[in-house]
Amino acid sequence: MAFSWETLQVNNSDMPVYMTVPEGSGPFPAVVVIQAADGVDEFIQTIADRLADQGYAAVAPSLYHRTTETIEKAKGKTRRQLLDDPEIVSDVNATVAYLQQHPSVNSERIGITGFCMGGRVVWLAAATNPHFKAVVPYYGGFMMDCWGEGTQSPFDLSDGINCPMLYHFGEIDRNPTPEDMARFDDRLTRLGKPHQFHVYPDADHRFADFTFTNYQKAADELAWSRTLEFFAEHLKG
Repeated sequence: MAFSWETLQVNNSDMPVYMTVPEGSGPFPAVVVIQAADGVDEFIQTIADRLADQGYAAVAPSLYHRTTETIEKAKGKTRRQLLDDPEIVSDVNATVAYLQQHPSVNSERIGITGFCMGGRVVWLAAATNPHFKAVVPYYGGFMMDCWGEGTQSPFDLSDGINCPMLYHFGEIDRNPTPEDMARFDDRLTRLGKPHQFHVYPDADHRFADFTFTNYQKAADELAWSRTLEFFAEHLKG
């Protein structure tokens, strides 16, 4: 496995991305890994590395590239609160375009996964970019909210999803709640979108993040095995 930090241009802004590529000549299927609120940290980089170990090129874009501590202090908002849905879509689209032209990537076999706020971004990305073949959100909340200049929430855009979805939920998570999950399920079912939802007993938000206090090893390992099986079916099969 080889890893590197690359820089993509998105609307005149430099976006760092963490890239991992398996050993061998490829081309490989690829997975976009979307950060949680802490950014492209040790956890997200480890997820990308694990995917590379399984034969996927993986890339994690840093969605915070437009802000600085100075901007956050001036506006009185966190960097997460400054995220903007149209800009997020541009970031994901630029990441996909980068993968599509990468010599080690099979441009027809690209999936996406994300954690926490990244789970929300994954839904939004799948609804606005037609190139994904599989989507795996982990406990994404705020699905009915618009961020920044966005005028439609990820939930509102659900009809645009055109690939299978595997969604992981913690049983005692408060965002998304069990009621949210039921609403997501009803919406996707009514729209005829193929999806699988899994709930992990006694698991809270961020149960898959080994750097966080809510980490639950058994739930994480089961969810990860299901994620790998899902990606293998839709990106390698």
